Amino acid sequence: MTAVGRMAIGRNFPRASGVLFGLGLGGFFDGIVFHQLLQWHHMFSSLYPIDSIGNLEFNTFWDGVFHSATYLFFVAGLFVLWRSRRRPHFSWSTKDLIGTGLIGFGLFNLIEGLIDHQLLGIHHVNETVQRSAWLYWDGAFLVWGAVMLAGGYIMVRRKHA
Repeated sequence: MTAVGRMAIGRNFPRASGVLFGLGLGGFFDGIVFHQLLQWHHMFSSLYPIDSIGNLEFNTFWDGVFHSATYLFFVAGLFVLWRSRRRPHFSWSTKDLIGTGLIGFGLFNLIEGLIDHQLLGIHHVNETVQRSAWLYWDGAFLVWGAVMLAGGYIMVRRKHA
């Protein structure tokens, strides 16, 4: 390929890797902070409340499945980044990595919040508060995701505008 051809392609950061990193980190944050440290909810705690050892074991198993899935997102992001490193159009960009990571983290919150919290109702963000307050916590989780998504999008757009 000629130098002109390479210039036409441009030098870009593989954005898919950043989005995958963000999806994985969003899942890690949710699982580690909300499931384990704060113990606000578990994977199916709205359906199987943590009121018996059997329900705790059931939820802990599914928390592990959830963590495994988020780990796979992170590994996929690493794979995409690793594969892209030798391409002539690869360009390292901290701003793109952070921006696309925020996009992925925000997408995680929005998808998980809409599907698991609202649509399926398998758990809610903070099940330690009165049931009437669950919707507020779930709403804040969605707003947090939308803010991260918008912030990441603005960060990536400003770099390339």
